[in-house]
Amino acid sequence: MSDLIGQPSDRIVLTGIRARGHHGVLDAERRDGQEFIVDVEVGLDTRAAALSDDLSATVDYGALAQRLHDAIVSEPVDLIETLAQRLADICLAPPADWVKVTVHKPTAPIQVAFTDVSLTIHRSRHD
Repeated sequence: MSDLIGQPSDRIVLTGIRARGHHGVLDAERRDGQEFIVDVEVGLDTRAAALSDDLSATVDYGALAQRLHDAIVSEPVDLIETLAQRLADICLAPPADWVKVTVHKPTAPIQVAFTDVSLTIHRSRHD
């Protein structure tokens, strides 16, 4: 079975990875930092892992979560678009075929009441 973009429907989902990053265009965002919350959905074919019971045949979600956290707290960027692409690139290591990344910026410097700002991107190793 395939999802909407023609990839295997198996997926590993990590929700709510939290880290303090210093991303943004404003001086205060760079200086003070803020919490970013990231959700990723990684599409892959898990049949080989299921048959072999071998972690190396799938995505090690614990190691992936750590790499994503480390990327959030690493070198600041201006845009969440840039951060989302950085995170997608990390997720697209084999055996991943595609990824959906959502970056939430719940304390973005917006002057009206709001709950969350987020960006979702979809990327494939075949892009």
